Amino acid sequence: MAGIAFPRKRLHRNFTAETIAKRSRAFEQFLSHLHSIAEIRRSPEFLEFFFLQDLQAAQRLTCTGMYREALATWANAYRLQDRLGACGSGRFLLTLAGLAVCHQELDELGEAHGCCEQALQLLEAQGSHPLLGPFLQAHVHLAWKVGKDKRRSEARLQDLREAGPPLQQQPTLKECLIKEPLE
Repeated sequence: MAGIAFPRKRLHRNFTAETIAKRSRAFEQFLSHLHSIAEIRRSPEFLEFFFLQDLQAAQRLTCTGMYREALATWANAYRLQDRLGACGSGRFLLTLAGLAVCHQELDELGEAHGCCEQALQLLEAQGSHPLLGPFLQAHVHLAWKVGKDKRRSEARLQDLREAGPPLQQQPTLKECLIKEPLE
């Protein structure tokens, strides 16, 4: 932190281009310094500073049925998480769920299928995750709609059914997305 110099406070001319530029550069230096520390760079609080508001806005838009607007916001959150390397977080799976739901509601079934496939690849190693069943159900349905192979997902879904509680009582991907608290 010693290498970061913040501009001094000023009583006048706070909104000149020069003052704004100095403060902007100082803030960029500060964020670069924070990002250089691995513990901070990987911390959920630091990462969510950049994309949590987008996730909350996208969830609200999805809940109100404004899927086109929600899709743009989910896509922005996706790009931010991807660039920040936050693809292994639970928030990233929620983002993929949001993208899949919005694409499906807008009849962009190929894109929705792709989002489900990406999520299932991330969930590959996990035997149980709250979103695994809903993603598998959505993937099977979408694969059938777009004419893609669904046998592997059907087999995993069958294994889940045999291993645990009935999936008929499990919420859909959209229900999971709407009920997930984002704080």
